[in-house]
Amino acid sequence: MPAQWIERLNASDSRLHKEDVLKQALTAATLGDYGSQVFLGLTNAAYNPMITWGIKQVPNTVGIVDAENPWDDFNALLNDLRLRVLTGNAARDAISSMSQRFNSNDWNDFCAAVLRKDLRSGISDKTINKVCKGTNYQVPVFSCQLATSCEDRPEMRGPKRLEPKLDGVRVLMLCTISDDGGRLVTSYSRNGKVFENFGHIEEQLMSVMEPLSVKTGCTSFVLDGEVVGNTFQELMKQARRKENVQATDSTFHVFDFIPLTDFINGYWNAKLSKRLLVLEKIRSVIENLTSVKLLSHIKVDLDTASGREQLDRYANDCVAQGFEGIMIKNLDAPYECKRNTFWLKWKPTITVDLKVIDIEEGTGRNIDRMGALVCSGTDQDKQISVNVGSGFSDEQRHDFWINRNFVIGQTAEILADAVTRNQDGTYSLRFPRFFRFREDK
Repeated sequence: MPAQWIERLNASDSRLHKEDVLKQALTAATLGDYGSQVFLGLTNAAYNPMITWGIKQVPNTVGIVDAENPWDDFNALLNDLRLRVLTGNAARDAISSMSQRFNSNDWNDFCAAVLRKDLRSGISDKTINKVCKGTNYQVPVFSCQLATSCEDRPEMRGPKRLEPKLDGVRVLMLCTISDDGGRLVTSYSRNGKVFENFGHIEEQLMSVMEPLSVKTGCTSFVLDGEVVGNTFQELMKQARRKENVQATDSTFHVFDFIPLTDFINGYWNAKLSKRLLVLEKIRSVIENLTSVKLLSHIKVDLDTASGREQLDRYANDCVAQGFEGIMIKNLDAPYECKRNTFWLKWKPTITVDLKVIDIEEGTGRNIDRMGALVCSGTDQDKQISVNVGSGFSDEQRHDFWINRNFVIGQTAEILADAVTRNQDGTYSLRFPRFFRFREDK
């Protein structure tokens, strides 16, 4: 039976034991064993970040034995949930009904765990892929294209697209039309975590899925962009909130397009210039939506003096308008789901002089060493309090901790991306890092 494999996984906490169980299941599945095939298929569904069920609560059952355990029907239920054929009360009732058709142990330990997308068996997608790499049971790893700092980069040449660097949350909208016409849009973070609080954006995109599909030539695709709210701090609070969500003022700014199959494979060999043409095709559709926009941009040639001057003016203008900085993108580069130099980022750096008022001991590898400087002070009439935990060498962490009585009271020069406002009216710093002590102060 499929659920028996869970019992075997939980028989030991040993990593080698769990890998061995998965190897046994894969061998049995390859030989045609039904229970092993169901087990590995459902395990994949539980860990596959591209699959979501659109549900929040899953019931356990008590005392049910000698039930029919209809695994094929359970798989069919999962498919209906994945495609949103079943939603809301209909989904809740279907899950409740299905739970009564399984032995309680099998339902609670396996079926309900799959629906919760957490088998609680001490394995991860990396464990599964180590054993099942190259098979249908391999779990796709969620990743997206990430930028590199433009500082001292030889790639700062040639034709580029310049965009404002938005002060928001990176969001990837996975958009799909199923064979039976069902529409599904799901919001993901750049690490593959599902955002549940941007439903107003998802609904607007679902309402125009047909024209988007026609204009792009794809029934399944990813819109890559940034969700921006009134302030970064408010947006971050709402992005993961489970109750009393107030994120409906946020807007999704789209800056790239990738067919879903290529996104899952981690690479699309289409130049950015071609991908931008696809976005231009959907501009007339997007313009009718209140919470979705195409990101503004300009094009420059950094091999020319005028192009470099344009970049400088654009960067300064963006900062003056309150943006984090600018993005500098290679128009001839493909989309690759990893950090690379196809996208470069430029952000201004501020420096703030603050007094060290305390020192915190580190954790993990920094036990018995300094973890962070606790700093406070006033800059441009703003009272700033911040813990600075980066920018130190191992030797500095050791020396500062040993000599903490001397360090406390020193003035530290701190680098940061921006000053941010706290709820209590005080201020902090975004991405603070230690630069040096100001002996002159």
